[in-house]
Amino acid sequence: MVVSLLGTNLYAQWRYEHLPFTTLQEVGAAPPERLLQVIWHHQRLKRDAMQTLDGKTLQVLHPGFWNSEPGPDFRNAVIKIGGEIKTGDIELDLTHRGWRDHGHHSNPNFRNVILHVIWSGENLPMPFPVLTLGNILDASLPELAEWLGTEPAQGWPKELSGNCCAPLCALESDKLGDLLRQAALVRFQRKSKEIEFRSRQVGWTQAFWESAFRALGYKHNTWPMQRIAECLPALTSDAPNLLQMQARLLGISGLLPGELPGRSGANSYVQQLWNIWWRERESLAEFSLPKNVWKLAGIRPANHPQRRLALAAHWLSSPDFFHRLENWFATAKPEKELLPSLLKVLQNDKDIFWAKHWTFSSAGFETEQTLIGENRATDLAINVVLPWFWIRSVAGKNQVMQRAAENRYFEWPMAEDNSVLKLARKRLLSGNKNGLLKSAAAQQGLLQIVRDFCEHSNAICENCRFPDLVKQIKQA
Repeated sequence: MVVSLLGTNLYAQWRYEHLPFTTLQEVGAAPPERLLQVIWHHQRLKRDAMQTLDGKTLQVLHPGFWNSEPGPDFRNAVIKIGGEIKTGDIELDLTHRGWRDHGHHSNPNFRNVILHVIWSGENLPMPFPVLTLGNILDASLPELAEWLGTEPAQGWPKELSGNCCAPLCALESDKLGDLLRQAALVRFQRKSKEIEFRSRQVGWTQAFWESAFRALGYKHNTWPMQRIAECLPALTSDAPNLLQMQARLLGISGLLPGELPGRSGANSYVQQLWNIWWRERESLAEFSLPKNVWKLAGIRPANHPQRRLALAAHWLSSPDFFHRLENWFATAKPEKELLPSLLKVLQNDKDIFWAKHWTFSSAGFETEQTLIGENRATDLAINVVLPWFWIRSVAGKNQVMQRAAENRYFEWPMAEDNSVLKLARKRLLSGNKNGLLKSAAAQQGLLQIVRDFCEHSNAICENCRFPDLVKQIKQA
């Protein structure tokens, strides 16, 4: 049908000639893996004709959530095979060989795979059932390839929305906003309490450092950073200067290069660190970590733990760090100045080496970069700085400062988006309530709902009470 229009429709001709999905042929070649993923995501399949290669009937109760990070293609799927319901991950490959050729068989990220979906193949020995898609598509391959370029294919299938999506979207904006605010306050108080529990053992200052280091570890390196923070009393007892502090943190982390990087600027800096570390490493050996505790693959250069430890060394070697932080909190500021003013406290002085390098091995860049930007500063404010001030105000029965911490929390600008928030907006809010998520607190509220309810159910919202609770708000 499309070909017959080419003579009269110049745009259709361009599209046919230059977009890869429109030229896909049904016979002779397997489809792109991306197309297989979209087909699975939208379940463009004959769902009543699904059988695994060993002959068992397969029902897809939920195809899982498309994974944009390392690991299986779809997470937390719910399937029924031969009458048995299973929950786990789905991996898609063109053939059986993809499982071993891509290293999935030895990758712990794939240990929860319950179904291998391929385009075509024979019934070979595998640790889980295998489904082929080639003979169960609900349309021809060229038609599906053409459909891939349409808006519905790029959108979120309504069938994958959570059971709470309809009642949440039916709420008036003010009621939904209030619900997110209440959930955000619960999350804020919970984080504050965690700091308080730790402070009972180590004091307020050390509790702050441990929380800050965990935040600097981001999601991949929380525990190595926590361990280093626990060692800080021994590392800071003699009030080291900046270079000494960087040598100690990078030394015990196992991230200090054993050989010179081969770049003049880096060579000089590493040599200075080693001039300090070789004299101290024996006395600090009990605190040292092996390098393999760090997860470095796939990390953005700006989030590399080498760089984060270099930043922490600035704070730890600054005798007036907490004085400046206290002044920042005690001084009233308009909403638009909250983040810039905190950045001035956290960025400290320019670092001669790290202002021009992401890591030890990276090439230098011409434009100097700060050691911390707005996204990580917001992360620290929401998860560490404001909870720390709030719980100290509660402990000191200072209601004025307590309210000040709460106000800044709810006024703080929106944080960096992440995969959990993106999925939650689609599943819970159908993507049409994004205007409510204009603050970091609203994002925190949505994350708390996911933690309290979504994480205690499965992809088909089995036994989740949240939808009924939301309906009660609508009726009130």
